[in-house]
Amino acid sequence: MTNFDKVRGYYRVFDEKNRLQNDNSGKLEFYMTMKILKEYLPTSGTILDLGGGAGAYSFPLADEGYNVYLSDLSEDLINQAKIQNEERNNAKISSCDVVNAINLDIYQDNLFDAVLLFGPLYHLLEESERQQCLAEISRVLKPGGIVFASFIPYLSGSIAIIDRYFRHPEQVNLSNLSEVFKTGKFNNSSDKGFQEGYYPSINEMETLFSNNGFEKDIIRSIRSFGYKKEDSLYSIRDKEIFDKVIELMDKHSADPSIVDMCGHAMYVGRKK
Repeated sequence: MTNFDKVRGYYRVFDEKNRLQNDNSGKLEFYMTMKILKEYLPTSGTILDLGGGAGAYSFPLADEGYNVYLSDLSEDLINQAKIQNEERNNAKISSCDVVNAINLDIYQDNLFDAVLLFGPLYHLLEESERQQCLAEISRVLKPGGIVFASFIPYLSGSIAIIDRYFRHPEQVNLSNLSEVFKTGKFNNSSDKGFQEGYYPSINEMETLFSNNGFEKDIIRSIRSFGYKKEDSLYSIRDKEIFDKVIELMDKHSADPSIVDMCGHAMYVGRKK
């Protein structure tokens, strides 16, 4: 069972609000994600940003004219979003709610044209929790509504635990290292750092959504082969070369080998 208190504790100290602005890896993730959203979102409508933290995507989408509902497990992040929402001169978010992704009772059936799921699947350890989350998303989406779900693929996530051992050995031991490569589940042995991780295979993601009434549009990498090359990428001064690299990254982002090995990925699908 996912320890939601540990997840809340992590986001109490992690700078999620500025994660996409603090370095070039976040900058690339934000750019590629917004590119995907602009390609697949309807031109207008109501969006649920579920697990949306302090609103990194909610506010830009509100500025584009969408009616955005923001929700997150972390009361601290929702409070940050509320403060920003009150201070804004631009379009505001319709609501900022503290919500667990496995229970969306505060939202009525068929309310949303799209749901962004950019966090919860990183943490939901149990199959039953993931099924419950997807069933709730299906309920609140309109027929034909679209879901954007980010996840950390099995190989990227599991190998990253070895990298973490080099930097934070107190968080990794023989037991949780073996477990993550066996099941895709990571339980941090310390109360510091990323907690309660789950890293599914591409097939697991397709099956999860298919079993809950979704039809896949695409599974693709968010950072593509720019993963771990972000600083070099943004040091390119030749605009034509830079644009070409971005074009090639986008073109090859759905290659399964790229998805598996290049950090965060995304499932895009529609409610049947």
